[in-house]
Amino acid sequence: MIPAAAMIFAAGLGTRMGALTRDRPKPLIRVGDRTLLDHALDLVREAGVRCIVVNAHAHAGQVEAHLARVAPEAAVSFESVLLETGGGLKAALPLLGPGPVLTLNADMIWRGPNPGAALAAAWDPARMSALLAVVPRKAAIGHGGAGDFTLGADGRLARRGAAETAPFVFAGAQIIDPVALDDMEPGAFSLNRVWDRLLARGRLHGVVWLGRWVDVGRPEGIALAEAELGR
Repeated sequence: MIPAAAMIFAAGLGTRMGALTRDRPKPLIRVGDRTLLDHALDLVREAGVRCIVVNAHAHAGQVEAHLARVAPEAAVSFESVLLETGGGLKAALPLLGPGPVLTLNADMIWRGPNPGAALAAAWDPARMSALLAVVPRKAAIGHGGAGDFTLGADGRLARRGAAETAPFVFAGAQIIDPVALDDMEPGAFSLNRVWDRLLARGRLHGVVWLGRWVDVGRPEGIALAEAELGR
């Protein structure tokens, strides 16, 4: 089943976008006729999620005003200081409620199966504490990294480590059991720290998402995403 709650990460500074984020948050950059945040909201709604939380830090008032217009049902988790992904998720848990949470980065464009539904179909809480959507590195449009993970036959993820490259890139969507954050102190921390703990216990899993995926983390990603949406 799809998680009852979803968190959209929208609090980053967007420094890689340069002048585009001087007067607006990155999630409100337009790709096609809609903002990045709108595209993310579409995905979680289409997946059937009932509770939506969006965190906000940079230009938080603009995020709040935009949500009031296009998604009044969404709650805003305001961050007076940047908490990173893990700290932001932990701070938002009172708004998200109990149970697994779908998280989605607000700077990706997806064309193909709904990533939330794909994750829900593969989610097995008996074996997993987090399930990450990954895409093949060579198919990751706009993403120039060396790859993040290898994927075992049993679905467990492993870090690239000392290897020059890894075949899969984290695609910015996951289902995570918030119990995995219980022993993390409040404040700023990356979900990578939580993933490493789960990896050591064999409870970090991945599912390969089969579709067209664009990383819109840099200005050049906008044109790439618009070309993809226009196909």
